[in-house]
Amino acid sequence: MRYKKRKYFMAGRINLLQRSKIRELFEKARKMENVISLGIGEPDFDTPEVIKDAAKRALDEGYTHYTPNAGIPEFREAIAEYYNDFYKVDVHPDNIIVTAGAYEGTYLAFQSLLEEGDDVIIPDPAFVCYVEDAKITEAGIIRIPLREENGFRVDPDELVEIITKRTRMLVINYPNNPTGAVMKKQDAKALADIAEDYNLYILSDEPYEHFLYEGAKHYPMIKYAPDNTILANSFSKTFAMTGWRLGFTIAPDQIIKDIIKLHAYVIGNVTSFIQIAGITALRDSRSWAGLEEMRRTYSERRKVVLKHLSNMPHVTPFKPKGAFYVWAKIDPELDMSSEDFANWLLENAGVVVIPGTAFGKHGEGWIRISYATKRDQLIEAMDRMRRALSEI
Repeated sequence: MRYKKRKYFMAGRINLLQRSKIRELFEKARKMENVISLGIGEPDFDTPEVIKDAAKRALDEGYTHYTPNAGIPEFREAIAEYYNDFYKVDVHPDNIIVTAGAYEGTYLAFQSLLEEGDDVIIPDPAFVCYVEDAKITEAGIIRIPLREENGFRVDPDELVEIITKRTRMLVINYPNNPTGAVMKKQDAKALADIAEDYNLYILSDEPYEHFLYEGAKHYPMIKYAPDNTILANSFSKTFAMTGWRLGFTIAPDQIIKDIIKLHAYVIGNVTSFIQIAGITALRDSRSWAGLEEMRRTYSERRKVVLKHLSNMPHVTPFKPKGAFYVWAKIDPELDMSSEDFANWLLENAGVVVIPGTAFGKHGEGWIRISYATKRDQLIEAMDRMRRALSEI
């Protein structure tokens, strides 16, 4: 018997993953000249010097070796202190694992809690990785719409209606990417009650917690559902440390041990000297001063974008109170899909925005605009969009 020759072998589950529409648009834009990108979800600030200096010192002091799988104990203690100081939440360091950004934290949660036969409820629209993470677990995916009339918050009544005996986990992300929506205290309490009543875990992805406007507040889910919440967080946005890949996950006793076990086989441990820098990020007032400067700047940029969009034809912005995005509705009379509209803006205005369908089918008719971009570029991009849209 002869076997058919193949050039390569790939696991079938890899074919379940879809390439990000965001990346496809960026690749198209890279081939063009004079393009302004309002698509990237990354701070345009540099990491505060005090954090960079801490990493350099750690290298010189020999932090170049393996660490415990869960992370350096002092770093986990600093994270626990942070939650106590900011939110009056008692977190034990043993319930914390240091991860390669919130990305790894969400992946570990999906892999540890879900399998074939389970269901996970994911908002629509939502950040792109949640659905792809769920696909790899072979769990069923149920999308719960986030509606404009409800401020793009999860509706507890609608949530209860779609929960079944198979439902194991709910994913939430506030402040929200892509809409910029924030969660209210009554929302957090309602979701906590539902999680307890229906024996669900909540995966709460909270990397934008410090970018809030107009008096909005953040309510970490571990404060309201400590026994049912897996919280993923990151230093990427808070301290402009996207390239450092530093984050953490907090989980209940019965979950954290297995998450650590999986993490040990995925990456072993996060880079040692980066963890040491993380301690400085949390404990040094200068790093928090850097954050406050970013927040003030984003607040001003947000006002600039909203002012321009409010005077622009064919787009209507939802007023965000968190993150650094504006979620804008496309005029239905244009009869253009969000993907067509984003491509049209790129070709006719030289501006990159993200089509709403990159975040789910309920994102149709919307675009995401990032204001993590220098003020002069934002104004130029807004002017380009207004001129192009005025000619339709």
